[in-house]
Amino acid sequence: MLSILRGGLRAPGFSELARAAREGDVLLGLGVVAVLVVLIIPLPPLLLDFLLAVSITLSVLILLTALFIERPLDFASFPTLLLIATTLRLALNLASTRLILADGHAGPTAAGHVIAAFGGFVMQSNLVIGLIVFAILVIVNFVVITKGSGRIAEVAARFSLDAMPGKQMAIDADLSAGLIDEATARARRRALEEESAFFGAMDGAAKFVRGDAIAGLLITAINLVGGLLIGVLQKGLSLGQAVHTYSLLTIGDGLVSQIPALFVSMAAGLLVTKAGITGRPEEALLSQFRNYPRALGVTAGLAVTLALLPGLPALPFLALAGGAGWLAARIRKPQPAPSTDPAQPSAATASARSSSDEGLAAALAVDPVRIELGYGLLALVDESQGGRLAEQIRALRRQLAAELGFVLPSVRIQDNIQLPSSTYVIRIKEIECGRGELRPSMLLVMDPLGRPVDLPGEETSEPTFGLRALWIAPSLREEALARGCTVVDAATVLTTHFAEVIKENLADLLSFSETQKLLKELGEDYQKLLSDLVPARITIGGIQRVLQSLLAERVSIRDLKLILEAIAEAVAHTQNLLLVTEHVRSRLARQISTACTGPGGYIPVLALSAEWEQAFAEALTGQGEDRRLALAPSKVQEFARAVRDAFEAQALKGELPVLLTSPPIRPYVRSLIERFRPSTTVLSQNEIHPKARIKLLGQV
Repeated sequence: MLSILRGGLRAPGFSELARAAREGDVLLGLGVVAVLVVLIIPLPPLLLDFLLAVSITLSVLILLTALFIERPLDFASFPTLLLIATTLRLALNLASTRLILADGHAGPTAAGHVIAAFGGFVMQSNLVIGLIVFAILVIVNFVVITKGSGRIAEVAARFSLDAMPGKQMAIDADLSAGLIDEATARARRRALEEESAFFGAMDGAAKFVRGDAIAGLLITAINLVGGLLIGVLQKGLSLGQAVHTYSLLTIGDGLVSQIPALFVSMAAGLLVTKAGITGRPEEALLSQFRNYPRALGVTAGLAVTLALLPGLPALPFLALAGGAGWLAARIRKPQPAPSTDPAQPSAATASARSSSDEGLAAALAVDPVRIELGYGLLALVDESQGGRLAEQIRALRRQLAAELGFVLPSVRIQDNIQLPSSTYVIRIKEIECGRGELRPSMLLVMDPLGRPVDLPGEETSEPTFGLRALWIAPSLREEALARGCTVVDAATVLTTHFAEVIKENLADLLSFSETQKLLKELGEDYQKLLSDLVPARITIGGIQRVLQSLLAERVSIRDLKLILEAIAEAVAHTQNLLLVTEHVRSRLARQISTACTGPGGYIPVLALSAEWEQAFAEALTGQGEDRRLALAPSKVQEFARAVRDAFEAQALKGELPVLLTSPPIRPYVRSLIERFRPSTTVLSQNEIHPKARIKLLGQV
């Protein structure tokens, strides 16, 4: 028997079903179908108890999720989940109604123990109490919570739709001014559309809750009247027995459905009322109460007054007064002394306000580039102790300006006592982009072929490229050089790492203001060309994006005049910045070809094969700015493996080739390669200058 079961588990049909069941969409589909099946097939009491527990647990989960999220859009699936939860409750109502009317004469547990427990606990053997409690729950859910949240959702949806054109115009204005890039603009538009769709869906979802409350009320009435008729006329029960049995089951069934409905209604109300609150509700409430301690003080005084009134219990009010007074004293903020002349603030007040504003401005300032040093590395910047780090950074800025035509913003070097003593951190716009450890009094030794260095020292990993290295004492420098090793000091290690991080993030460092500075430094002859271009044919933000695209692939923008001429030629035919950038690259063919020429006087080339050319061309979808590469994940992995193998094979031969593609697919091939080989240069045939020598090493 066990072997048969094992054989069945190996059967293809079972494995396919198990694989499908692991997919979330299949499970959701099966769950929805199961809910609809409950409407048709009778359920045993045990299964009904389990499903009622599922309904209650699901409603609690929905309520807590709505309470803990920070933005309404973080729970954008709520309308769909509300429909499923409502359908589940109605299906369980129908299943319980079938059991109550069919087997209610058998006793209180005819429809399961959950319904019997709710009915017995709430009713307390009194039909009137049970009906009143059930009616109050329905009124609270239907009249108060559902109606209020539905009205808020309706107003929010209307205001969101009315404000959408203005918000879209604001996004377009920021994009045209160069304050944001295209990706940010698309993300903001998408968020705006999702917000409008969400509040519109919430407006409709409120109708589900209202309909659920009405259906619950009608089902309760049907169960009560139908149960009495069946019990007295068909089952032979006395009127008193029928009233006791069927009222217990009916009220229990109504409570089991209304309590989860109340939780879900509360969740819907929390979502729609949270539209103007930033952060979680408890944080917003506590922060806002904290800003007004006077309200807590007045509340404490009122509670003391109520405690002194005759007939009222003094202990609860005195306890609340003590708590409110204590909180008011804890969070009370000192108020500034009033000025003698209300119209003219005092000099001290004005000075304090100015200092406060300056402090806020300093706190909001973002350093474009910053190097943070542990206290053990401060000697690297102390020139009195032979520190050369500041001098090397200045030399690096001059080198980048000469090579890439981009003046690196001022670099702030500061200590950070929170770092380990020998650790440094490189930050670009406050974001950590590099980290390493140094030994200031030692030298870093590396073998050019990656072999281990047979010298006494501390093994480490070179922070820039992750190569195997060794920290040695300065007295071993000559011996290391005699063995053909590369020997550098700690400041040079940091500067090399810093240079690579900067080159990887040049596009982010070219801000709108930096672009304006570059354009203002053009000669008078090109100011006329610039005035013809901006803003009639392209914005400064558009020029910034073109320059950023060039810097991202380490193409120098030093010849800015030629770049502007190429932009002027391109925008006469297209406004697609991707095509404009490709045209600029073709005009910079001599510069790009020279930069890619190796020591042998030729450009080592690996050509993209015709099969991959066709695969990339067929994978392009969309038009204009929306043109995208839709390559299958398996093909992406295959392409990455082919590129790695081809380039590693050439690296073993001492070659550092470029990848050559056709012009239409070059930017898309580059966008794919930069994910796994960012240092690889990708050129199109238009970027190879006619006089450049090339050497074809093979194909990918």
